[in-house]
Amino acid sequence: MTLDHIPAPLAQAIAQRGYEELTPVQSAVIAPEARGRDLLVSAQTGSGKTVAFGLAMAADLLADATALPPPGRPLALVIAPTRELALQVAKELAWLYAPARGRIATCVGGMNVVAERRTLNAGAHIVVGTPGRLRDHLERGALLLDQARAIVLDEADEMLDMGFREDLEEILDAAPPERRTLLFSATLPKGIAELARDYQKDALRLATAGRASQHADISYQCVAVSPADIEAAVVNLLRFHEAPTAMLFCATRDNVRRLHASLTERGFAAVALSGEHSQSERNQALQALRDRRARLCVATDVAARGIDLPGLSLVIHVELPRDAETLQHRSGRTGRAGAKGTAVLVVPYPARRRVERMLAGAGIKPTWSPVPAPEAIAVQDRDRLLTSIGEGIGALDEADRRLGEELLTRHGVDEIAAALVRVHRMRLPEVEELVDAGPPVRARPERHAADPGGRQGGAPDRRQGGAGVWFRLDVGRRHNADPRWIIPLLCRRGGVTKPDIGSIRILPSETLVEIAPDMAERFQVALNRHATRKGNSAEDQIAIIPAAGPPAAGPPRRRLPPRPAPPRRA
Repeated sequence: MTLDHIPAPLAQAIAQRGYEELTPVQSAVIAPEARGRDLLVSAQTGSGKTVAFGLAMAADLLADATALPPPGRPLALVIAPTRELALQVAKELAWLYAPARGRIATCVGGMNVVAERRTLNAGAHIVVGTPGRLRDHLERGALLLDQARAIVLDEADEMLDMGFREDLEEILDAAPPERRTLLFSATLPKGIAELARDYQKDALRLATAGRASQHADISYQCVAVSPADIEAAVVNLLRFHEAPTAMLFCATRDNVRRLHASLTERGFAAVALSGEHSQSERNQALQALRDRRARLCVATDVAARGIDLPGLSLVIHVELPRDAETLQHRSGRTGRAGAKGTAVLVVPYPARRRVERMLAGAGIKPTWSPVPAPEAIAVQDRDRLLTSIGEGIGALDEADRRLGEELLTRHGVDEIAAALVRVHRMRLPEVEELVDAGPPVRARPERHAADPGGRQGGAPDRRQGGAGVWFRLDVGRRHNADPRWIIPLLCRRGGVTKPDIGSIRILPSETLVEIAPDMAERFQVALNRHATRKGNSAEDQIAIIPAAGPPAAGPPRRRLPPRPAPPRRA
């Protein structure tokens, strides 16, 4: 659909942005069958949804074809799950409604609540906010919705997942019953269907992208790694792709903090985003990415929605998403508005089957490949160096040429070229050597009987070189040592999987563990790497060192005589 079918002020704003035609979701919401109706819209991330609902409610807001009425109580309310998304929505609506002299107000957590109340009292045409802050203003009488003509719920499924249902219901109940309700959601789970049933009237359902097309502009790759090699794999992936802007997702704030510190120490220009950062810190981080002062953003899922960074071509799932919807929202930070992007999942060996099921359920066919090796990264570095130097030659000014001529009088051409290459390489972070270059292929170990003081579990495969190699942990029964947390510790610290761990002997002040012989060397290398980057947690302080040998056999247990059978009754 062309720009001729929308109000003149909005058509002017879109034309000024350089758009010649509308996206599918934008065309769908202003089609004749959608005008004046409640809408339930599912569309892929990055498809222009913000402009879409701005266009959808334009006819309800504009008093005539040229301008909005004077600002007063809000005519429209847009609710978003996160601060970042709300601010992004407000920014988009501001330019869209600028020719119509629209005034946009924001109400989000982490901002000055008094300033927001003053803005609301001064009047606004559209209010954009997060559920908790909007409910607070509503209960205090600062936000009045009696004149609202349209309510928009952006990313409604995420708001339900975050526990905002009660807030949403209170806000919707405060709006006039004759208003339009527009629900925009990437997915339509049961909770969204219930919300639509309770608060929409004869809603028109629009699905502008099928499951396959949601991933059409994103190339999915999976790399299987040892758990101990995850961080090294991330470094090599970043060095291999050298994306202008990349986003790395972790599951927790602590892991964001740890990975951000590690990448910064290695020389990457990185920022962090998580729930522990204030709004000012988040704004500064995003501005650093937009200004290209930083190239990497390490974030939790709080940043998976509402962030639109130009040139973001790479997303790395450092820790796996919990489900296909989270995968879609994370990956949707790239491949936006027709641009191509790459999403890489770093898959620990034990999680491969779960990831394959999740991807199959989402209709994604990824490419499985090894972590980029130093040789492959060196080839990429060489090609990028030749390209960047070639591009820089055309931008030389007279001062550059004079300095170059002076260098030629002092040094040879080959020396200057080699020095240029060296300077370029010194700026690049070092490539990592992986402990485990590929998943070990071994026969499934047999189960064996429980060891005294230990646990019943898989012993190392004796066909791979005899008895296992023993290691010592400086915790025992006095420290509440238990296989339930010792086994995950060994897997994380040493880059092994559960079948690689044999007998576990828990003694009063120490614990001895047996590692499969073909994994012992890799296990030791992973331990050495951890020792150089040890954290401050209690788990990090547990020492794991090679044991002098297998545990000494204890004295044979004394067998009690069989208990006599009870006398039979007559």
